[in-house]
Amino acid sequence: MTFDQALVLAILAGALALFLWGRWRHDMVAMAALLAAVVAGIVPAGEAFSGFGHPAVITVACVLILSRGLQNSGAIDLLAQRVLPTNASPVTMLAGLTALTALLSGFMNNVGALALMMPIAIQTAARVGWQPGQILMPLAFGSILGGMTTLIGTPPNLIVSAFRDEEMGGPFRMFDFTPVGLAVAAAGVLFVTLVGWRLVPERKRAGVEGFDTAAYLTEARVPASAKAIGMTLREVEERLEEAHAQVLGLVRNEIRLRTPSLTTRLRENDILVIEAEPEGVASALAALGMKLEEDVAPEEETDAQAEKAEAASPSEERREDPSSRDAARDNDNDDEAPQSALPGEGGDVVLSELVVPPNSTLIRRNPTEIGLRRRHHVNLLALSRQGRRSIGRLKRVSFQPGDVLLIQGSQEDIRAFAAEFGLLPLAERAIRIPDRRRILLVVGIFLTAVAVAAAGLLPPAVAFAGGVLAVMVTRVMPPRTIYGAVDWPVIVLLGALLPVADAMRTTGAAGLIAGLLVDNVAMAGGVVVLTVLLVLTMTLSDLMNNNATVAVMAPIGLGAAAALGANPDAFLMAIAIGGSCALLTPIGHQNNTLILGPGGFRFGDYWRLGLPLEVVVVAVAVPMILLVWGL
Repeated sequence: MTFDQALVLAILAGALALFLWGRWRHDMVAMAALLAAVVAGIVPAGEAFSGFGHPAVITVACVLILSRGLQNSGAIDLLAQRVLPTNASPVTMLAGLTALTALLSGFMNNVGALALMMPIAIQTAARVGWQPGQILMPLAFGSILGGMTTLIGTPPNLIVSAFRDEEMGGPFRMFDFTPVGLAVAAAGVLFVTLVGWRLVPERKRAGVEGFDTAAYLTEARVPASAKAIGMTLREVEERLEEAHAQVLGLVRNEIRLRTPSLTTRLRENDILVIEAEPEGVASALAALGMKLEEDVAPEEETDAQAEKAEAASPSEERREDPSSRDAARDNDNDDEAPQSALPGEGGDVVLSELVVPPNSTLIRRNPTEIGLRRRHHVNLLALSRQGRRSIGRLKRVSFQPGDVLLIQGSQEDIRAFAAEFGLLPLAERAIRIPDRRRILLVVGIFLTAVAVAAAGLLPPAVAFAGGVLAVMVTRVMPPRTIYGAVDWPVIVLLGALLPVADAMRTTGAAGLIAGLLVDNVAMAGGVVVLTVLLVLTMTLSDLMNNNATVAVMAPIGLGAAAALGANPDAFLMAIAIGGSCALLTPIGHQNNTLILGPGGFRFGDYWRLGLPLEVVVVAVAVPMILLVWGL
């Protein structure tokens, strides 16, 4: 082993350890690995950022943009409305949803395809009497399987194609993945819909009704003798924190202020609308000299509904209007800051469920840090994480991928909040059909780009870049929204890792590892080596980002093919399939993470369906690779 080989293997081992640790984001780890390789002299400084101009990276970015155009146009909603059965058996509905999601994932970002279908899946589950997770997990796995059917279906296919281009002088074509990918996807969807769904744990989702927030809403009055008089709402919330409570609103002079400033000082006869765990809230209020105005008993359904309605929309005697709000502010001369704008001005206040996707900018931040009430004028009522519900200590909770948030506010404020942080609604969406011209334009542009790339008239990167320019020129997507459609952590991950992975090939490290692999299993034949590489790639993908896995494994696959004198395309196909089949954990693929909260799943729930499905994938993929590509 040479010194350069030892260096590149040490850098990759450190990167793999950080990927598995999960404390740093994947793009941060990839960038650290790239800089370490440059400092070590393994990657020339002049080529450090060459990966960001690689055709595979450009193609991924362009496909993400065009996928967003399809999503926003309403074309997918219209397709789902026309194709999906409406009065069919539960298994038929599941088969239709899973097959459609797999089909869409072959041509658009599979995270976007799943996000579009999730509200339909939840609505379907309620209609057929299933738990949402029983449809969501097959749907997520179907979207993952569908991505392997075309070149643009998933980034691992593009990464594998990039390595083929460098090693063999040409990339894979648009539908080179289809014979193997389609067979694997079809077998997987068939298994999931006929047998696999029975293996999914029946977890109850913490929906709006599951959160049961009305049982915890309490009004507390400030009497003349209260110690709380003159205290700010921030000081009151600090005292109430031990009772896991938060203040949702303030009633003053029969006027309800739903998102009062935390610097507002309490006065006699003010009424605080408080959400809290029942245990301990009374003693916490007593310490402030406040008394309970009324409690909402969990068993009194009608009172609970009334309290929910009051939290969302004030009663007649407390109804707000701009003039009364101004009057309330005029009476608050002793406040240190003016009242924040109210949610619901010009619209009703509603409860909405939002899920935190893996690429959300909300991740690892908390409500206080982002100014949830002060800046966005919405309340976080409750949070569900891996099937566990919480309404306590929400001010400082750090959001994680897959969290389901129960948000209170006006529809306009909630939409703005969701758009800013990339959150996805779980409620049923209206079919979005702005106009047929827009749908025809975006579908026509996308299909033209696919056809041009498939025919070999232009490289895929150029064809899809032309498609992006076309949707901007035709205003199908406003130019200001283009860059927001790109998943930048994925782009940085790919751009940073490609030069490091290429260094494995140029230093001979990939050949060294491949030689060790071949020496130990070559006696069993090339088919066994191929199968081992497929299973190894699947295993690594279950534990870390699948794009990173494929970038590391592709040079090893090429080295193994060279050592055996075998067809490198067969080994690259095995690695592409393995990189797309992260089915055992919620962290292996973004779609697994996306259903974690909405399905009420726990970390160990995925392998029950994922493991037998991976067996099916291996059983179908290996013979198909041998049949189509040979050794």
